[in-house]
Amino acid sequence: MNLSGQVDQAVGRLSESLSRMQSDDGSWRFCYENAVLTDAYMIIALRTLEIADEPLIRQLRDRLLATQYADGAWRAYPDEREGNLSATVECYYALLYSGYSRDADPPLVKARAFILAKGGIQQIGGLLTKVMLASTGQYPWPRSLKIPLEFLLLPSQFPLSVFDFSGYARVHMIPALLLADRRFSLRTKTSPDLSELAGDRSREPPSWFDPALGRGHPRELQSLLEQIGKGIERLNGIPSQLHEEAVRRAERYMLERIEADGTLYSYATSTFLMILALLAIGYDKRHAVIRNAVQGLRAMVCRGAQPIFLQNAPSTVWDTALLSSALQEAGADANSPMIRRANAYLLAKQHRKPGDWLVHNPSAVPGGWGFSDTNTINPDVDDTTAALRAIKRQAGADPAYREAWNRGLHWLLSMQNDDGGWPAFEKNTDRQILVLLPLREAKSSAIDPSTSDLTGRTLEFLGNYAGLGMGHAFIRRGTDWLIGHQEKDGSWYGRWGVCYIYGTWAALTGLAAAGIRADHPAVRAGAQWLTDIQQADGGWGESCDSDRQMRYIPLEESTPSQTAWALDALIAVHEAPTPTIDRGIRRLIGLLQEESRFAAYPTGAGLPGIFYSHYYSYRYIWPLFALAHYKSKYSS
Repeated sequence: MNLSGQVDQAVGRLSESLSRMQSDDGSWRFCYENAVLTDAYMIIALRTLEIADEPLIRQLRDRLLATQYADGAWRAYPDEREGNLSATVECYYALLYSGYSRDADPPLVKARAFILAKGGIQQIGGLLTKVMLASTGQYPWPRSLKIPLEFLLLPSQFPLSVFDFSGYARVHMIPALLLADRRFSLRTKTSPDLSELAGDRSREPPSWFDPALGRGHPRELQSLLEQIGKGIERLNGIPSQLHEEAVRRAERYMLERIEADGTLYSYATSTFLMILALLAIGYDKRHAVIRNAVQGLRAMVCRGAQPIFLQNAPSTVWDTALLSSALQEAGADANSPMIRRANAYLLAKQHRKPGDWLVHNPSAVPGGWGFSDTNTINPDVDDTTAALRAIKRQAGADPAYREAWNRGLHWLLSMQNDDGGWPAFEKNTDRQILVLLPLREAKSSAIDPSTSDLTGRTLEFLGNYAGLGMGHAFIRRGTDWLIGHQEKDGSWYGRWGVCYIYGTWAALTGLAAAGIRADHPAVRAGAQWLTDIQQADGGWGESCDSDRQMRYIPLEESTPSQTAWALDALIAVHEAPTPTIDRGIRRLIGLLQEESRFAAYPTGAGLPGIFYSHYYSYRYIWPLFALAHYKSKYSS
């Protein structure tokens, strides 16, 4: 059978499989597997709240044991060479706290040896890890706070306020500041003793802040802290009253952003912090808000996987939007029952309420989409373009979809940053001074800047689905931003996927859709880079280690999603199939029929070096897009 026939067969198999997987409500509900910290924190939270959900605790304990490596460590991604100290401490702690593992058990003996070999618990780097440990009595709080709680009282119009931080940083930062302010530390009768993990006790007490991270910019860092201090000094009121008002402000911030499922902002990690922060200000362990939050966390458990695990935020809207669009690209009729059900689900999930994004974008009307089923106030650019792709055909005929399309498109255009690119969640949230905070996560989480992947994907949508081109200034500004942020080797860095393959795919498809010719130097260089890194097997694969090294690091083997991304980019810029493309298509079809150890490799990125995701949907979504585009462009 020739290659065109093989593509037809592969598209048919994928489409048929997906039609059987659709839920009754029209959505596709795939698992979204994250770092093991969510499973560890769930055990710790249940034991701290003294909730005896033994079946769930035992299952999560089994999940942690199943993901431990032979050297005793846990890892942020499979090929993290030296193991991950923070993840290993979290898992060790959770296993002991579960009550179903003992410190003499071989897995814990090996984990303890790994932790001590790395210098002990004093050497952990993750801020979230430190907050969870400190709040549950296993780690000392810092002697003083770099950012006092009164910082929350500074108005958004002030030169520096909490709203200058990214939304995903802010929703974790506020409960963490409240916990640190109260120096909250809650142990129970069953709390384990982690003192054996202390390592060399002759060393200085563990530091919360890494001075090396701010060492190159001492004046700028001092200026940042001085700005905060001066702002607080200008607040009118008695210090004790201001402090109590800051406590109330933190409480209101959390309560006003609880979703219908009880979670804070629909994230598991921020919900864990909220639960502890509410305990810190006097909430009872059985308070309705805390009970609802725990129930919301339980609902995030993916029970279709073995062993089960806790998702940080189920990817239902994202998966459904992309699959509806991919199936239509592959030939599914927009009026078929499958697509109509999917799009009716998406229509009901469009946001109608204002959120924090309005602070930097005050004239916009709500109209975006979020990532998860229960997300109603935290839309993002990528989910919005995905949903708009899906409803494009129905928007031309149905007034309800036309209104949703218009609202979504206007919201999307309003989110373009002043620099010409697009962010993920909030407009113009790119105060570079914030990355100087002496925290390892600051660079990747404190701000929400324009990124190559978001900008490229938005341009691809605007060009291919909205029919907008270089005659519009916002398209020209977007392409200028992308071309200006190309790496010297021809690639682009992708923030929300792994990593240079992801960014280069988004950039090339975006530039092509905007009308940039294939012979443009930036397009030529990007396509050549993808061609040069094709693996010996014909596919593409990139390690999460690229995020740490800030350069392309290949995997030993290819992955379905990264192979599809590379192919989709090359198809977008080549008028006829090249040998590189045809080899890649054959390998992609082969990958869909195999279960290699890299089939489940995490290709979604959250926090570089800390938090990566394996989307169970990605082996369907991106191959289907790439194969459909190959078929429509080259087989006609």
